[in-house]
Amino acid sequence: MILAGENKRQAYRDSGWWGDKTLAQMFEANAQAHADRVALVDAPNRADFAFGEQRRLTYAQMREEVDRYAGALLAAGIGKDDVIVIQLPNISEFVSLYFAAARIGAIVSPVAVQYRSHELSAMFGIVEPKAFICGTRMHHADHLGVVRPLLGDAITLMTVGPDAPGDAIDLWTEPARAELLAAHLAATTVDADDVFTICWTSGTTGIPKGVPRSHNHWVGIAPGTYGPARLQDGDVMLNPFPLINMASIGGITMSWLRIAGTMVLHHPFDPQVYLGQIARERPSFTIAPPAVLNMLLQNEALLAQVDLSSLRTIGSGSAPLAPAMVQGYQERLGLPVINIFGSNEGMTLITGPDDVPDPVERASYFPNGLDLVPFYGQTPQRIMASRLVPPEGGEVITAEEVPGELQIRGPAVFEGYWKAPEQTAAAFTDDGWFKTGDLFQSEQAGRFLRFVGRCKDLIIRGGVNISPEEIDQLLSGHPLLAEACAFSLPDPVLGERVGLAYVPRGADDVPLEAVTAFLRERDMAVFKLPERLFRFDTLPRNVTNKVMRSEVRDLALEMMEQGDKP
Repeated sequence: MILAGENKRQAYRDSGWWGDKTLAQMFEANAQAHADRVALVDAPNRADFAFGEQRRLTYAQMREEVDRYAGALLAAGIGKDDVIVIQLPNISEFVSLYFAAARIGAIVSPVAVQYRSHELSAMFGIVEPKAFICGTRMHHADHLGVVRPLLGDAITLMTVGPDAPGDAIDLWTEPARAELLAAHLAATTVDADDVFTICWTSGTTGIPKGVPRSHNHWVGIAPGTYGPARLQDGDVMLNPFPLINMASIGGITMSWLRIAGTMVLHHPFDPQVYLGQIARERPSFTIAPPAVLNMLLQNEALLAQVDLSSLRTIGSGSAPLAPAMVQGYQERLGLPVINIFGSNEGMTLITGPDDVPDPVERASYFPNGLDLVPFYGQTPQRIMASRLVPPEGGEVITAEEVPGELQIRGPAVFEGYWKAPEQTAAAFTDDGWFKTGDLFQSEQAGRFLRFVGRCKDLIIRGGVNISPEEIDQLLSGHPLLAEACAFSLPDPVLGERVGLAYVPRGADDVPLEAVTAFLRERDMAVFKLPERLFRFDTLPRNVTNKVMRSEVRDLALEMMEQGDKP
């Protein structure tokens, strides 16, 4: 199934953003050129969270596994454009399954290991999968028990791992089927513009939305990581983000494919294991959530034990970066932090050290127009067109420091939600721009864009807009707070006031005055100061480790209703 129209496809090819190769063909070229190079390395604690011992696969070994899995899929009746839902942690088999599907033209829909029947049933109803693949074991989860009632007769159950159940096809023991695979490849054309993945996102309604991306959509976004990260042929990359979303697929996996590198897998996020992998595997690039980077920089004892010298750069995002953190890594460790703002739909905002050398600027801003060399190109071009528009609609904003919704288009941007015409129509403007739902404003004579919040997250106090992310960012440097999350509280007079959920760094409660005084010292406007605090043991997060602000707000309102002391 091809997404883009012919005119768009040709324009992107002419400019070098898109090409004619599928991801399977790119992998095959790497395997032929670097057969003995290590391609994949499992986490050392793989047996603890899943099953089996750590594997180190060369490109030749991975290629053999990819072809064996491809033959098994074909033998099970799965062919071009059939959807396979995969629920696996970050293990080497997951990566091989991606490329096995790409080889035969099937579509992978990856889902988080945390999802249960509520989420899976909704997703099955949307993509109508031909097969479901999971592991036979997963720590604190029973994927087989959860999914069996949902399968019916139309969905084939497949597993990886020991002790496969009798009602499943055991991919661990399936034989190679070279003749079947060769016959399929001879009779089937897989196009680089075919849909390859359907990843998942959710809007304000909570209904999952499938985000289809072709091979070329992934190719189009790849330069956003391997360029600013300064990656080189054969580099080692440590991948701690689940293989289900933009950071992991578009950021790490596509860069790995580009440079024929070694991908070291990590799951679930464990700081000690993660730092141990950096010491042993010596990656040149990795990504980490802002909270982890903040924690490490503030823990002098731990930092003294860690050798980060192999890292050329480190990426972070999903939440605003603290300027002090980015500055600390650069000045104390000589390690540039790349500021990444992306989405499954294809947003490409990257601030790397070559474009923005100053670490404080890099933490807070994104270039208002990023020029990169396309995957198939030779000269830098704009990877994404963008504009700011009032959230309620109107003319494009040209003035500085006026928040507007970021709207985007370009070769990395998807073209509509899977089988959801109404959601697609609501997400795009009449002239074809995707409405991100993110508020930005231009600053420094239009040189930069600065994130100021989500359209739905804005706190409107007495008619004045307040960005909760701005408060979060400043409080990331508070010595008494491990984490903080600002949100709106209803108010009968002003409409909304500022509430703040926090996790203390110590055992004691943090008084409101300690928070407001800290913000006053940083010259924050008085109307933005939090007016009520709520103590949390941990802040709720989604599967990509991003704090769920709406859930924080709901929990805080429950505390108020129950009369709990904030």
